[in-house]
Amino acid sequence: MTEHRFHTPHDAELEINIPSGDIEVETHAGDETLVWVEGNEKLVEQTVVEQQGNRVVVQLKGKKPLGITIEIAGIFSFNNEKLRVRARVPHRAAATLVTAAADMSVDGVLRSLETRSASGDLSVNGEVDGDAKVKTVSGDARLDRVVGDLEVTSVSGDIRAAEVCGSAKVKSVSGDVRLDAVHGSEATAQSVSGDIRIGVAAGRTIDVDANSVSGDLESEVALGSDPDAVGADDTTIVVRGKTVSGDFKLVRA
Repeated sequence: MTEHRFHTPHDAELEINIPSGDIEVETHAGDETLVWVEGNEKLVEQTVVEQQGNRVVVQLKGKKPLGITIEIAGIFSFNNEKLRVRARVPHRAAATLVTAAADMSVDGVLRSLETRSASGDLSVNGEVDGDAKVKTVSGDARLDRVVGDLEVTSVSGDIRAAEVCGSAKVKSVSGDVRLDAVHGSEATAQSVSGDIRIGVAAGRTIDVDANSVSGDLESEVALGSDPDAVGADDTTIVVRGKTVSGDFKLVRA
């Protein structure tokens, strides 16, 4: 295992780019970024951890940041040995995580989050105090709270967000989409065979356009103004749902 420590007192950023294994990120109240790299000795030796201004980058030697291919996973797997990268960053740091098959977990408060993966799952326990952007092929994604906008693109992974304060835009081919509470002005969800469930905050005028070829359409929320909401405002939330064989359901958050 190798340990790295960097002084990152202002607007800290973290970039991790590994082929497979596990990525664990947590935030803390200090002004340092700490990174631990564990795994096969040769694989650890091929991993560079360096500071570039306020940014700490973890990546394989000779590979450009954010560029990952199937070839990388094949060359650096060393008989299926995997890397484990753990990082502690200051609260409200920005994080960019890129992997072919590593599972990713985030605990704490980030100011922004961007992830790209082929089959790794993503779990965010805490808050993204800004925008979150997730791209995955077959990995599942679960997020607690996104203060800004949420954008997710997935092929077969399931997507769930507990709370989105901004707008939400989710596209999936066969995975299910569940947005428990959307507070922003727009929520758009598309899936071919997955089910879609969107929870809308009370006190909103709802503009809904949803359709499904063979799935069921259901709304537990009165379309138009919500007369039962206390302190209802004039904010309109636009909800767009489209699925081919999955069900679409609109509920009150």
